[in-house]
Amino acid sequence: MGEEEKSVDQVHWLTVASEKVLLAIIGIATCVAALQHLYQMYLVREIVLADLFMLFIFTEILAMVAAFYSSKRIPVTLPIIIAITALCRLIVMQNKDMDALIIIAEASAVIILAGAAYIMSLKDKISLEKLQDRES
Repeated sequence: MGEEEKSVDQVHWLTVASEKVLLAIIGIATCVAALQHLYQMYLVREIVLADLFMLFIFTEILAMVAAFYSSKRIPVTLPIIIAITALCRLIVMQNKDMDALIIIAEASAVIILAGAAYIMSLKDKISLEKLQDRES
């Protein structure tokens, strides 16, 4: 093995290890944030729709971390779904006196993201079909 190949292997190892450590930190921090949010809900003794959206966001982040550990890649649709959930939470939390254009813009962003998630799921379906055709 040449000197250049060793250098590339070391950089690859460092990148893989860094990804795993950072994702573990993200997973732990997400669990801590979820527990803090649940504790705040307990203190207030009230659960509103925005709280449920926030819990979904925590769950989706954990699912994204788990997907990376199981498949070594993060499906593009998961961050899109997290963004949709976050926008829905913003829409629900907004004051009734908000400018209608802002709400329309946020709703439009949700529709655009939903379209993007649908297109990405079609891409994944086509990729899986091509892979199955090659294996046959």
